[in-house]
Amino acid sequence: MKGRPMGTNPPRVFDFHSHWGTEQGWKGSPFDNPEAREGTRSYFKWDMKFVSEEEQAAQFRQANAKVMLDFAYTYKMDVGAVRDQHDYAFDYARKYPDVVLGNWITIDPTQPGHVKELERCLSEGPGLIGMGLHPFSRAGLPDSPAWENCINLCIEANRPVLMLTGMSASGVGVRGGGGLLLEDCHPRHVDRIAARYPALNVIAARVAWPWQSEMIAIALHKANVWMELHGWSPRYYSEELKREIGKRLRKKTFFAVDYPMLSHERLVNEWRELGLSSDVLDDVFSGNAEAFLASLGVN
Repeated sequence: MKGRPMGTNPPRVFDFHSHWGTEQGWKGSPFDNPEAREGTRSYFKWDMKFVSEEEQAAQFRQANAKVMLDFAYTYKMDVGAVRDQHDYAFDYARKYPDVVLGNWITIDPTQPGHVKELERCLSEGPGLIGMGLHPFSRAGLPDSPAWENCINLCIEANRPVLMLTGMSASGVGVRGGGGLLLEDCHPRHVDRIAARYPALNVIAARVAWPWQSEMIAIALHKANVWMELHGWSPRYYSEELKREIGKRLRKKTFFAVDYPMLSHERLVNEWRELGLSSDVLDDVFSGNAEAFLASLGVN
């Protein structure tokens, strides 16, 4: 049985990685720079227009989506500004619990104030709170010693980490790529962290192109590794990735979008066009997320 046809009511989806459609949600991001904004506009064909908090919630409801929101750039801020952003996110989650799954918290583990803020978020934040192991922070790569304390905090709280893999949209079209090294997003770093911390739940973010085969092998090999595929149109997935999602990676793949650059409706429709069975689509859209959340004790 193939996936549901386009034009039917949207399925319930758990989106494991999107950004904010509000102006406050992009505070401190590199898209304040006109050159970087133009590169992102060209890459995603997104017009960079922001919406209100209520409009964002309405868009999520219309798509029948519950979303994991990511600031992504707060690790560059001073601790006061970071806390303000987190309070903004937590207030939003409490106001709109039907559409907010939780938040990815991205900090600088070399700053004691940031570490304390992570502890606060893990204990007080509503919904699912996880840490972004950001390879571009001054702490260095995720397997550097600077990250160890924060990783252990996530293990103690039974909360996941998010690790970026593959081609980054940040720095696209900018001379020198904005100083970012794509090599820092090689999935080998996911493998190293998952092996070093077997009690840690690791979610690899994005399609791992141009290292997709390596990422598939790691997800198959490590029971504590999952994948979410935000930022890519499913029609551009490799044949190998599409085949494995329908078979061996069926229980290891989470739906993710990268709103507002991409829309939930578009990605749901394109997933349905992949030719996967309805049972596989149900797992990717919601079943895998529900099982994962239950294992963490998150309602």
